[in-house]
Amino acid sequence: MANKISDETIEYVGILAKLELSDEEKEQAKKDVETMLDYIDTLNELDTEEIEPMSHVFPVNNVFREDVVTNGDNHEAMLANAPQQKEQSYKVPRTFA
Repeated sequence: MANKISDETIEYVGILAKLELSDEEKEQAKKDVETMLDYIDTLNELDTEEIEPMSHVFPVNNVFREDVVTNGDNHEAMLANAPQQKEQSYKVPRTFA
């Protein structure tokens, strides 16, 4: 699968994520995706026919509180201090390096 990611695909993913990627960032993202695909290829090559499952997913309940879904705060109010707005996206300052 690796080495089959086109520049257009990386650019499209950036658009979907509402990111403006520089050429350097696009190249790094392409390398990262290809590294992940290489890893997936390696995993797919492993013979797991005779291996028994070793983990099970158990239902988890929080015994200390009831899980109730509520609407969160208005995102417009939270992002009111964003210095820039472009279309339906906000540009907020980086909080850590």
